[in-house]
Amino acid sequence: MTDVFTREKRSEIMSRVKGRGNLATEMRLIRIFREHRIVGWRRRAPLFGNPDFVFVASRLAVFVDGCFWHGCPHHGSLPRTNRDFWQAKLARNKRRDRLVNKTLKARGWTPIRVWQHQLREPEPLVRRLRKIMQSRREAVLSSDRTKTFSRPRNHDGRQHRNSNRVSADNDAAAFND
Repeated sequence: MTDVFTREKRSEIMSRVKGRGNLATEMRLIRIFREHRIVGWRRRAPLFGNPDFVFVASRLAVFVDGCFWHGCPHHGSLPRTNRDFWQAKLARNKRRDRLVNKTLKARGWTPIRVWQHQLREPEPLVRRLRKIMQSRREAVLSSDRTKTFSRPRNHDGRQHRNSNRVSADNDAAAFND
């Protein structure tokens, strides 16, 4: 059956379809987080790729990928009709997922992809998330310990005149620099 709309009109219509949290994916993961007392997550964070959940303290971005829409190797299927369109569509989705992962990593975030089917047996997923969160927390803590703090600088790069004060005896000398 041919489409009653032109390609451009169909594209416009489909671009207005907005995804919402559904019971099969995001809402199920919320229940898993709550059941296993996983805290610190936020939804709808303004981050590249629009992750479903973000753990800011650990810099984790969690995406819940539907098996069909993201081409799950175990459960992904290709419709029998209009196969060329669907192959191209799913290939674009996978390419976008790779771009999002690469971009987030470059920005210091750890992207985590969760397949829809993994929500059926949450224990391995919970272990995976906790392990990643723990390693990220340790990495953040160790990087905080190794940071060196420099003295304040002026806009032109020179050291701020009051940043090297040791005692009140140096006040006049520091002021006249």
